[in-house]
Amino acid sequence: MSAPENITRTTVGIVGGGPAGLLLSHLLSQQGIENVVLEKRDHETIANTHRAGILEQQAVTMLTETGVDGRVLTEGDEHSGINLRFNGESHLLDFPDLVDATVTLYAQNEVFVDLAAARKRDGGDVRYECEVVDVLDLKTDTPKVRFHDLSAGGDPNQLQELLCDILVGADGSRSFCRRAVGEAEGHRDFKIEYPFAWFGILTGAPKSFPELIYANSPHGFALISQRSETVQRMYFQCDPGENVDDWSDDRIWSELQKRVDGPDGFQLKTGPIFDKTVLGFRSFVREPMRHGNMFLAGDAAHTVPPTGAKGLNLAFADIKVLFEAIESYVSTGSKDLLDAYSDTALKRVWKAQNFSYWMTSMLHTRQDANPFETKRALGELETVTSSRYGQQYLAESYTGWPHA
Repeated sequence: MSAPENITRTTVGIVGGGPAGLLLSHLLSQQGIENVVLEKRDHETIANTHRAGILEQQAVTMLTETGVDGRVLTEGDEHSGINLRFNGESHLLDFPDLVDATVTLYAQNEVFVDLAAARKRDGGDVRYECEVVDVLDLKTDTPKVRFHDLSAGGDPNQLQELLCDILVGADGSRSFCRRAVGEAEGHRDFKIEYPFAWFGILTGAPKSFPELIYANSPHGFALISQRSETVQRMYFQCDPGENVDDWSDDRIWSELQKRVDGPDGFQLKTGPIFDKTVLGFRSFVREPMRHGNMFLAGDAAHTVPPTGAKGLNLAFADIKVLFEAIESYVSTGSKDLLDAYSDTALKRVWKAQNFSYWMTSMLHTRQDANPFETKRALGELETVTSSRYGQQYLAESYTGWPHA
């Protein structure tokens, strides 16, 4: 590879300009710690990639109390619980009563828009349309990132280099940084593929119910979620190979309705469907979340199925721990918190993996499940909903544990 023609020096290099990378950049800059963010996609692509998002109270606090635009408070939809529906009956879990907490429904792309605006407002060095082609010298004091600037004003043929003291890989589930370091380097990947997926829709319809509905039925799982007063997001369990083009609006509504049917006559409020997608399921963890002076955060280090609403919240928890470790290192020279980062973050990661796996297994119906397994899952749901202690466990896990 030819030598880079343009070299930038900074304290912290961040690969990935999604919510996790931008939040870290924002927090570091507030403490006067220089950083540069490299993001492969352009701003508009990320802003218009619609992804659901449920934020724990701690995530909302991190955004609002650190000076990010408060749209999450004015446009986010605060929720006081969820509705577990099985055997055709609804069971409402009241989070404030159970654990004195709430969650806020606020799309991930809106979180990105707010953080990107904050970085622009504060003069942050965020470089979109930069494709990383190599990460080097990770076990030295100056890890390097080589990249091409593919933006309108960049020269795609010019190799550029970012030198830093600390490199952070926050570049999502297909992380270049993570893939650059394999198991041969002493790392282990833990993963599981689920035998089902979610068929997701966006529809122009009013809310069917004030809270999210998690429904277990003989026909499979369904999630009746929301987006706004006039746009709703809903999912139903499907085969991973399902083709969205095979599903008409009428067929989709019929499938969703039969998964929430019950003796109470509950009916979904319908409308035109303007987006369809199939979302695959897997759980993944990379251990450790560090290689030399490169630290992984968010989906680059772990992914969870969306059933437990942990994905973005886990990323923000990683960033909180990593920010405090970097700030300690820069201000005192001590690497103690950096050395503890992976172990500290992984404690929460595995708790979230357990909760997400539990929720997924309890609510979904496997095609190969025998009658005993199906009845057992219903017994589990009955156990949770009929006991205050059971409800509190679910509520505490769903609304989030304290940040380390």
